Amino acid sequence: MHTDFLIIGGGIIGLATARALKALQPGASITLIDKEPDVARHASGRNSGVLHAGFYYSADSLKAKFCRDGNRAMRAYCAEYKLRLNPCGKLVVAREPKEVEGLRELKRRGDVNGVPLELIDEKQAQSIEPNVLTCGTALYSPTTASVDPVEICMHLKATLAASGVQILMNHPYRSRLSGNKVLAGEETIEAGVIVNCAGLYASSIARDFGFAQHYHILPFKGVYLRYTGSDKPLRTLLYSVPDMRKPFLGVHFAITVDGSVKIGPTAIPAFWRENYGGFSGFSAPEMLDIVRWQAVLFAKNAFGFRTFAIEEMRKYSKRYLIRHAFRMVKNLDASKFSEWSKPGIRAQLLDMKTLSLVQDFIIEADDRSIHVLNANSPAFTSSIPFTEWLVEKWMC
Repeated sequence: MHTDFLIIGGGIIGLATARALKALQPGASITLIDKEPDVARHASGRNSGVLHAGFYYSADSLKAKFCRDGNRAMRAYCAEYKLRLNPCGKLVVAREPKEVEGLRELKRRGDVNGVPLELIDEKQAQSIEPNVLTCGTALYSPTTASVDPVEICMHLKATLAASGVQILMNHPYRSRLSGNKVLAGEETIEAGVIVNCAGLYASSIARDFGFAQHYHILPFKGVYLRYTGSDKPLRTLLYSVPDMRKPFLGVHFAITVDGSVKIGPTAIPAFWRENYGGFSGFSAPEMLDIVRWQAVLFAKNAFGFRTFAIEEMRKYSKRYLIRHAFRMVKNLDASKFSEWSKPGIRAQLLDMKTLSLVQDFIIEADDRSIHVLNANSPAFTSSIPFTEWLVEKWMC
């Protein structure tokens, strides 16, 4: 079969790319393929559901621009199509006096990025979230919210199919045959332009087209600890001041779209791309390759990987995770944080030359193929404006 545009990957970036393409080129034939029976089976359907505001990232980054704009766009999308949204807001707290400067740095970043933020005192913070515990000062983000990521992805899939986009599930990308012909499942597909939005597999697919030569995906497993009580003990997201040297925001209290509370996530180094639990998705070649790179990073302690990995492994202990999080609250029943959530895997890009984790979105392309690398958090929040920019810059 032939298609003008072939999108590989049925996560939020693939779906939003198809939406942006259809809007700008309504007459073009667009095909989206995915190896799973339905969309959003991996990171897009396993994330926290938080719509970030866009104040963690340096102003010159793609993440800063598209997270800020994406928050507005996704809120508008939910309002237009009556999809669920919890406008719970977020408090970033200082657990000790030395972290107050970190709050001020986040406020400066937010101001530069045009993100609404308020530095408030402890009394004001407790008027927003009575259970919060902070060291004199907190940072309030009123535009942070929660959504149901699967609900949004399923809605996108339905509207795309209704508009004429061909969506082929159970069609895994297997190989590049020649030119812009690929083998997807048992089918040969030739495309005018191929858009690689394959998440965990993006770098390996990109290498088939001559890209991602010095990049490698490292998977990190994220799991939340769910509150199982019938009450709603928190109404606002609570985050601690992050270590800006790391690509992860650290342990926090997340509030879901229905008001449920959970602690997490972990960021535990995984041993293969779909290392969700047991031997699910096991691949011996993947494991050998990934463990080899983890061993190099551990031995050299690149970007503090050794210290970070040991700390993250400790989060397999419920007691450790709870103790870490409870520094942000006055009083919660620890015994009711008793169930682990469905795990997710973060596709984190490693620069093999510098042995550093890539912090921003990365795109490599020519006139025949575009490869979206490192589309991790806040990719869900950023997806609508990011993919509109992607289409306008690289495909139109």
